Amino acid sequence: MSNPGMEALIPLVNSLQDALSDVCYNYELHLPQIVVVGAQSSGKSSVLENLVGRDFLPRGTGIVTRRPLILRLLHADTVYGEFHHCKGNKFTDFNKIREEIKAETERLTGRNKDISSVPINLLIYSPHVVNLTLVDLPGITKVSVGDQPADIEYQIRKLIMQYICHENCLILAVTPANTDLTNSDALKLAKDVDPQGLRTIGVITKLDLMDKGTDAKEILENRFLPLRLGYIGVVNRSQKDIDGQKDIRAALQAENNFFLSHPAYKHMAHRMGTPYLQKILNQHLSNHIRDTLPGFRRDLESQLRALNKEAEEFRLDDPTSRNKTLTLLIHHFADELKKLIDGTCDNVDTVCLSGGARLNQIFHLRLPNELTKVQPDEIKLRREISYAIRNIHGVRTGLFPPDMAFEAIVKKQISWLKEPCNKFIDMVNEELITTVNQCFDKLTCFPKLREETEKLVTTKIYEQERKCKDLVLQLIEIQLAYINTNHEDFVGFSKCATPLSSHVNLTTTQQKSTSLLFSSFAQVIRKGWLTMSNIGLMKGGKEYWFILTAESLSWFKDEEEKEKQYMLPLDNLKLKDIVKGFKSSRFYFSIYNTELRNVYKDQKWLELACCSQEELDSWKVSLFRAGVFPDKVDGLGNEEFTDPLLERQVETIRHLVDSYMSIIHKTFRDQMPKTVMHVMVNSVKEFIRSELLSQLYPLRETLMDESPDQQQHRVEVLRKHRALKEALAVIEQVSLSIPLPPPVDSPRIQPSRYKMHHVMHVLRLSHALVLLPPNFPSCNNR
Repeated sequence: MSNPGMEALIPLVNSLQDALSDVCYNYELHLPQIVVVGAQSSGKSSVLENLVGRDFLPRGTGIVTRRPLILRLLHADTVYGEFHHCKGNKFTDFNKIREEIKAETERLTGRNKDISSVPINLLIYSPHVVNLTLVDLPGITKVSVGDQPADIEYQIRKLIMQYICHENCLILAVTPANTDLTNSDALKLAKDVDPQGLRTIGVITKLDLMDKGTDAKEILENRFLPLRLGYIGVVNRSQKDIDGQKDIRAALQAENNFFLSHPAYKHMAHRMGTPYLQKILNQHLSNHIRDTLPGFRRDLESQLRALNKEAEEFRLDDPTSRNKTLTLLIHHFADELKKLIDGTCDNVDTVCLSGGARLNQIFHLRLPNELTKVQPDEIKLRREISYAIRNIHGVRTGLFPPDMAFEAIVKKQISWLKEPCNKFIDMVNEELITTVNQCFDKLTCFPKLREETEKLVTTKIYEQERKCKDLVLQLIEIQLAYINTNHEDFVGFSKCATPLSSHVNLTTTQQKSTSLLFSSFAQVIRKGWLTMSNIGLMKGGKEYWFILTAESLSWFKDEEEKEKQYMLPLDNLKLKDIVKGFKSSRFYFSIYNTELRNVYKDQKWLELACCSQEELDSWKVSLFRAGVFPDKVDGLGNEEFTDPLLERQVETIRHLVDSYMSIIHKTFRDQMPKTVMHVMVNSVKEFIRSELLSQLYPLRETLMDESPDQQQHRVEVLRKHRALKEALAVIEQVSLSIPLPPPVDSPRIQPSRYKMHHVMHVLRLSHALVLLPPNFPSCNNR
């Protein structure tokens, strides 16, 4: 019943195993094979040795098989064994094969009875075997013994499932006949992955050890827990036979005599025993290989296509390949930087900002924030304006605010912009370096290339940073060179000043002069809530909505400003601090009239309270701007506030400075991002795109040295690529003229009722769809 054409497929699989032995499990390409599964002491080792015809497997108590053993049986004229891990070393002494299996097992797992998923590949050549590929796995155990891991049962089951869960695997489930078949661990695992029993072959061992009066006839006839491929019974050597070194040939003859003489088995003796198991396994494996070979070839081709590009990049021994790899890496580096800055990355970061988004944040949030930090203190600024006006007037008493005072203050504030602008450039520089470093991933494989690239790019960034700072310094110098008071957004004298002749004691000449200077209406200086603590019967006072202008202080019941309570002119008013007890949570000040007149009804002063010291200071500054000053000099140079005309000139200059500096800030908020984008960001991108490769190219011989990890990865990729090509070359040698295999010769295995029904339905449908021409004679006429 052997088929030479189909048996030729099994050496093909063995050749594939040789080509892919080192990469098969990495690529998850599972070759067609028969996996032997069974509990400890179920007779797995004896079955395998009977198939080979030699004693070669380690024996003992507990777990003996602790690594998968891929056993390939090849029909040959001579008898010897060969391991994949020591090719060329032929073992003619099978005792040494046993010792080598034990030594190779302990090399990885040690002596603590642990297990490993790394297989041992063994080829057995013999004239007494047919071509088979089997995998022997550790026996299933329930309890850990000695220093075995506590989860040894889980480890073994996980290892077994890794092999038997694949559809192209035939399961050889070994079960002793003297145990309850329904409790068979092998059959239970097989049923988990093959519930229909379509790829499970049952092997019943120890038939000769069953109790007298019992037999396994119902099981072997496939009537109890039936399998699609049925059960085969075998009789192994007993431990006494093994200890007495009974010859396997004699054991096989004794096995045959057992089946011929046993009343329950003699009618099926020709379908029992180890020789028949060999033929059945070979037939099933050949059929299985024939069915799975096309799909397996597609898998190999798919894996090869996936590796082609990477393998091509790793062929660095060729100078042309080195140059191409260098070019591709730099172009990829340039593209990644452009994508990060432009926001067109394939993988969008959802955790934090990076690249262009960070630069945008620096442009529109950090820069305005840095510019506002250089705003001068209000009192200090007014003092500087006062000194400038008085120094420019000299011994004269000026009636008009001098232009030189305005320019002096403006230029001083413009010069203060150097620090925030330089800090802004530093932030952009830091972020640009961070963004560039994010693009170095592909260059990590070549440490020297990355180091040199980082050096060149960083040098370029710092070079452009210096140029950018020089350019920004020029922009500041340009602003200082000419103060453009004719700017369309600049508010001149007529728009910023407030009249003062109505409430300042000026001479007639001064009043005429200031009336020409200040011609517009009074503007609001401040609004807010204040508590009037010395008016009313309520404890703690009452809150009002206050409005301060250059002319008066008014208060309302609410923010809608519909019901005005009173409007107090600012003429002859002074400001005085009030110190309250340490338990007070409010901050107080008072306003009174220097001519001792009542300021409100019968009150000589107004006692006002704020919620915080900051709010108090802010109201004081606002009152200073309105011309209401402290009642005495504080010794810090505030004597200039006693001159009402000077204060009005200070107020005018103050408004002019605010107006002009708002233009300057607006200009720098617009120009600074454009400047750094042009001088720094775009220049660095262009350098990487067009100049970096030309500077790296002369050093390509030393720069393309790989890191140790990359060297190992490259060797691994090329080895896998070569192995896949060799495996495909082996498959190409298969002749398409190999005849189809005959069906398995076993009356127990019949097509399922569902499949027979499906076939008959297809035949009837095909017959009904035949379209005959009108003049074609019928079957009856024929």
